[in-house]
Parts: sequence; structure tokens; C-alpha cells
Amino acid sequence: MKKDRFNNKYRAACMLPAMCYLLFLAGCSAAPALVKSNPPIHQTVPGIYHKVAAGQTLWKISKIYGVDLDELARLNRITDTTAVEIGQQIFIPNQAKTAPEQAVKYADNDDFIWPIRGRVIGSFGQNINYMLNKGVNIKPYGSLDVLASRSGRVVFTDEDFAGFGKTVIIEHSDGLFTVYGRNSAILVKAGDSVPKGAIIAKAGSSGRDRNIYLHFEVRKGAAPKNPLFYLP
Repeated sequence: MKKDRFNNKYRAACMLPAMCYLLFLAGCSAAPALVKSNPPIHQTVPGIYHKVAAGQTLWKISKIYGVDLDELARLNRITDTTAVEIGQQIFIPNQAKTAPEQAVKYADNDDFIWPIRGRVIGSFGQNINYMLNKGVNIKPYGSLDVLASRSGRVVFTDEDFAGFGKTVIIEHSDGLFTVYGRNSAILVKAGDSVPKGAIIAKAGSSGRDRNIYLHFEVRKGAAPKNPLFYLP
């Protein structure tokens, strides 16, 4: 009897991390129509324009100027990164100079990379079957290798997590997390430090959906963010 009580307490304690990370995951997939940006809504806000260069993401621009990413997207009415293109003018609020001399220190090594080479088949914010996709779903072109999108520490792995199957979560240094779901194999464990580009899993499927694709999320704390704002 005592042994049973101990086992029950042990199982409950083991479940706590998974229950905490339930905040990170939800949703399903399907590709929505692409939405172009509207003219900025900054008529009364001082600032400058930044011309998007090759390889720049909205997240990288926000870091260069020290501007909140969500604020940058809101002021420029950007709802999908397909609207952020080379040569596009992005309004930067409360800046007086075109050169970001007083910008937050930024290193190219902080950039994100695509976790797998493939095609996006399910986009952020798509509502299907009454569920909201809080990441992107990527169908691999060939290799099933799943890469760490950015350097960080593995804080969670699970073999069958909340409908996403084999799942890995990596914590990064600035309060951001990346989530990798629907894997066929996990190649890291909680506590591992992984460099950007390290192979952490193999893409697979989960549940009744036997299609092979990676479910990828970017989270700031528990709040889901559009991964396409971060990926080049």
C-alpha cells in the first residue's frame, strides 16, 4: 500500500513539467491565404524608414533598432512575413537617424535558421476544426533531419506529448523558446546544450495524421509568436 502511494506521488511529480509545457503547445495545420501588409499607421509617431536588405527578418530589424517586434508589426500592419520583402520600407518608430548607432547590440549568431528544409503547409494563426495553429507545419523536401533553429538548452522532451507525438523544446537566452513536434525520433535529452544547426530529431507523424511534417513553434515565455517573423 505504501509502495503504491509512493508510485502515485512519483508519477504526479514527473507529470508536472509536462503540465507546465502544455501552455506552449496547441493547434493544427492548414495553409491560409497569404495576407499582404497595409500602409503603416504611424501618422502621429516620429520615426524613420528602414529598407529591408537580403536575409533580414522582421525580428532581426527589431533587434537592430531595439524596437519591440510586436509593435513593429502593428505599426507596419504586417500580418504575414510574406509581406516583408527585400527593398520594402519598414517604419521604425521613435528613431531620428537612418543608421542604428544606438541600437541594441546584435550578433548575427543570434539569428534563427529553418529547422528543416521543406515547404510550409500550415501557417501561424490558421483556424481549422476549431483549433488555432500556434506555429508552422513544414513538409520536408528530402532529409528528415530536424535542426536546432538557434543555440540553446533542451528543457523538455516527451515521447507522446499532447497530440504532437515526440516533442522537443529548446530554451534560448532571451526568453524565447522553440518547439519541435511530430518527430519519429528524439536525439537529445533535457539538459543538453545544443548549438544552432545541431540535429536534434527526425521528422515524423503523430496520431491519426500519418503525413510526415514538422510542427515548429516560437514562443516568448508562454505566448506563441509567428515563426515566419524569425525565420529568414
